[in-house]
Amino acid sequence: MKVIVCGAGQVGFHIARQLAMEANDVTVIDQSEELVRRVSDSMEVQAFVGFASHPDVLERAGAADADMIIAVTYADEVNMVACQVAHSLFNLPTKVARIRHQSYLQPIWADLFSRDHMPIDVIISPEIEVARAISRRLQVPGAFETITFAGGKVKLMGVRCNEDCPVINTPLRQLTGIFPDLNIVVVGIIRDGEGIVPDADQMMLAGDDVYFVADAAHVPRAMAVFGHEETVARRIIIAGGGNIGAFLGQIIEKDHPGVNARIIESNRDRAHVVADMLEKTVVINGNVLDPEILEEVNVADSEAIIAVTNDDETNILASLLAKRFGSRRAVTLINNMTYAPLITTLGIDVVVSPRAITVSSILQHVRRGRIRAVHSLGDGFGEIIEAEILETSSLLGKSIAEADLPGGVLFGAVVRDGEVITPRGDTTLRTNDRVVLFAAAAAVKAVERLFAVRLEFF
Repeated sequence: MKVIVCGAGQVGFHIARQLAMEANDVTVIDQSEELVRRVSDSMEVQAFVGFASHPDVLERAGAADADMIIAVTYADEVNMVACQVAHSLFNLPTKVARIRHQSYLQPIWADLFSRDHMPIDVIISPEIEVARAISRRLQVPGAFETITFAGGKVKLMGVRCNEDCPVINTPLRQLTGIFPDLNIVVVGIIRDGEGIVPDADQMMLAGDDVYFVADAAHVPRAMAVFGHEETVARRIIIAGGGNIGAFLGQIIEKDHPGVNARIIESNRDRAHVVADMLEKTVVINGNVLDPEILEEVNVADSEAIIAVTNDDETNILASLLAKRFGSRRAVTLINNMTYAPLITTLGIDVVVSPRAITVSSILQHVRRGRIRAVHSLGDGFGEIIEAEILETSSLLGKSIAEADLPGGVLFGAVVRDGEVITPRGDTTLRTNDRVVLFAAAAAVKAVERLFAVRLEFF
């Protein structure tokens, strides 16, 4: 597949790297010589300096025979015009744009992005995606990641193994014997920053971040098995009233009726704007690092602090200060992921990366075949994929043990006729089965081919 990536910032860089690892033909455009040099030095892609929305620049990038353009520059307008030019002049099939300014995304203007006006196939709003991701994490306390598949029947959970975790130092093959009725499959382990695709003899150690796939009905019990029986947070402090904080407040009011949230915003005018957007949420104008403000919002009685200001250091300090004052749990937004290994040792429970969430959202629309959902795990560790078995699939009629699976692929769940099946070696795949599997980064392209739609299907 030939892809043009407009913008070589954090998101553009990691999308280009992921696609290049899968042997796609990738061209990167950015105005910054420094960013273009970084891309050229780091991966096997074409990269050059240019203004991404200019027709001659897109022509040089090969827009005439490209399959997709992904516009993630810092300017919404450049992203939109790049997609428009790619469509109007080069008839480029698939156009993805990152758009931050919420005025463009108001429902009243939804027709703006229709094919007759400004044809963009996929619009990604990082702030909305991040707010939704945080909301998912609130639903299962104790998890740093929660992703739903197969219409809510299957969940991927990310949990940290603490010293008191009941299943540490236990080979994975023994979990089935210990908990025979528990439908979970451990699909990935992050240990000391390195990703591990576990085999049956692998053991989980204290300090590991573990990803497992589970029948949604079994999640509460699975969390208890991993030593996480925290109660759902009902009293929440949101530090930062920017777009993410405001969207999160709206989601909480709509989807979490039993939750009481308070927002602290340092800018007075912005605090008034956010207060007008929300009906029940209290908005306080003040500094999130001011102990008096934290006392005013009763942080000692809160069950979670969610720090989503636009400054990493403020988010880290606000989280640590709130926990010192008595808040039970800290969810912290971090743009610079070099901080991540450090701050988890300081007592911060969940790190939220806007870059990782945005990249995952975009990659979901890059995948081909009967792939219904994709989410990236870790920093390039791999992807959790939901796909459908078709009559033309090479997997049809084979047991998982017989399937010629690439290395680094683990099946987490099979959903058949509404029932969740924990996959074993003798599980035979049938037409219309939905499968949830993990694929290490190097195996993603091969997995895509397994679920490709062949011509005879039509």
